[in-house]
Amino acid sequence: MQSRTAKATIYDVARQAGVNPSTVSRALNNPERVNARTRRFIEATASELNFQLNHAAQVLQTGSTKTLGLIVSDVTNPTFFGILREAGRVAAQRDYTVVLVNAAESPSKELASANRVINAVDGLILTSPRMSDTDIQLLAKTTQVVVINREVNGISCVIPDPDRGVSQAIRLLAGNGHKKVLFVAGPELSWMSARRWDAISAACEWCHLAAERIESAAPTVDGGRRVARAVKASGATAVITHNDLLAIGLMHELQNAGVVIPDALSIIGFDDIFGADFTTPSLTSIRSPLGQCGSLSAGLALASLSGTVQDPQTLPLDTELIIRGSAGPWKGVL
Repeated sequence: MQSRTAKATIYDVARQAGVNPSTVSRALNNPERVNARTRRFIEATASELNFQLNHAAQVLQTGSTKTLGLIVSDVTNPTFFGILREAGRVAAQRDYTVVLVNAAESPSKELASANRVINAVDGLILTSPRMSDTDIQLLAKTTQVVVINREVNGISCVIPDPDRGVSQAIRLLAGNGHKKVLFVAGPELSWMSARRWDAISAACEWCHLAAERIESAAPTVDGGRRVARAVKASGATAVITHNDLLAIGLMHELQNAGVVIPDALSIIGFDDIFGADFTTPSLTSIRSPLGQCGSLSAGLALASLSGTVQDPQTLPLDTELIIRGSAGPWKGVL
């Protein structure tokens, strides 16, 4: 009988199950290569003996870490929560683990982090990356790479297309008597911020509304507070922010200054993160399908690793305006 203190080995499992050690290895490392009845019996035997696979040995044998790296531009941003949850769910279905890496809104830190983990993962999912296209393409020569919220030539991408949601937002504002829309932009290196501004300016031109863009210090609640004075001075009747955090910070700062929302100014965020409806009034937001971004990106990475997908894929996803209390008819000046 196996000692309670001794660590079970693959040979102990094989001996008790009455099979060869190589069969145990296949059943636990490559279960599709063993018939279901044998696999279940070996798994039950391994569980009975509290046998744990040696991860380092498994990597040496299979060449796979069974791990995907998910690099995000800011780990504190709720935008990425749904992406992480759904990427992890899809990965787990294939016995993969997702590890989270924070780039802290820095292209140099992002690239350094990617290079640190690249040998410990089978693939990378880059979410709103700030590094250059060239750096991303070089990473893809070493490991499988999928990008979310950005288009990179020769790389599989999952991109929430802002056009539909922005068009709905601008039509709502035009129908409520608004005259000028201000876009509070995201980080300078954000591909998606530029893409959202293109959609807003085009939709405003179509609806005969003036459009202006201003920069923010950071895509955070504090960044939203810090642009409040510039927003008041802009003469805009409505604001669309690069993300919901900016909108929440801006709303709080303006309300503290006595601005009535939406009567004096309508505010619309982007992404519809968890908590967007916790504000007073609740935040109108252009919803990005964040969970779907996570599931599709993990699926693309795994399909490429298995050889199911050979060529880079670009998957556009629709956005949608979620109307709440922060956007409405314009009733007066700030």
